[in-house]
Amino acid sequence: MTTTLSARAVLLDMDGTLVDSTAVVERLWLEWAAPHGLDRDAVLHTVHGRQGWQSMGMLLPERDPAINREENAQMLARESVEVEGVFEIPGAAILLAALTGTAHAIVTSADVALMTARMAAAGLRVPELQITAENVSMSKPHPEGFLLAASTLDIDATDCVVFEDSGAGIQAGHAAGMTVIGVGRLASAHKPTHHIDDLTQISLTPTDDGVEIQIN
Repeated sequence: MTTTLSARAVLLDMDGTLVDSTAVVERLWLEWAAPHGLDRDAVLHTVHGRQGWQSMGMLLPERDPAINREENAQMLARESVEVEGVFEIPGAAILLAALTGTAHAIVTSADVALMTARMAAAGLRVPELQITAENVSMSKPHPEGFLLAASTLDIDATDCVVFEDSGAGIQAGHAAGMTVIGVGRLASAHKPTHHIDDLTQISLTPTDDGVEIQIN
C-alpha cells in the first residue's frame, strides 16, 4: 500500500532520523548517569530527542540548573569529537538529494558543532536552513524549533511534514500542527501520523508548490 502526501516544506530531525548515533549517545549518557546512581532504563527513556540540559533536569530535578547547562556543554563538546559509530540511516542521502531545490530544514536538539560533526561522519549534506540548539529557548517536545523553521521558510505550519524518531520530537511536530512521519521501529509507539521503518520507504517528487511524498 502506498500513501501519498503533499507538502510545501519538509523538516528533518537529525539523530535517529538522518543519522544513527545511538551507540555514542547511550554510552556517554550512561557514563554521565553512573555517579548519580540513576536507573539505566530511566536514563535511556529520557535523553533521546531533547537537549541535554533538559534531560539532566528531568533526571536530577533538585539540582542547580546552572550545573546542568555546564555539564551539557561538556557533553556536547565530547559528542562533537566522538563520532566513531555514527552512520547514515538507510535512505537519508537519497532523501536529502531529492530535497535539493525544495523548501526544507534540519531541526535538531544538537548544537551547530555536533550537528556538523555527525552529519559529516555519516557522509550527509547539511541543509541550508539549520535550526539548532542555539536558535531556540525551548527544547523538544516544545514546538518552537519546528515553528521557527516554518516561519523562516515563510510556510504555514500545516503545510509542513516532519520526519522524527523520538517521542519528544513527534510530540513537538504534532504540537506545531504538522504532519509527522515517524522513523524507526520505536517511533510507532509515539503515535506519529504515519510510520516507516527507515527512509528507503520514502520517494519524493518535486512539485510546483513543494514536494509530493510517497510512503511505500
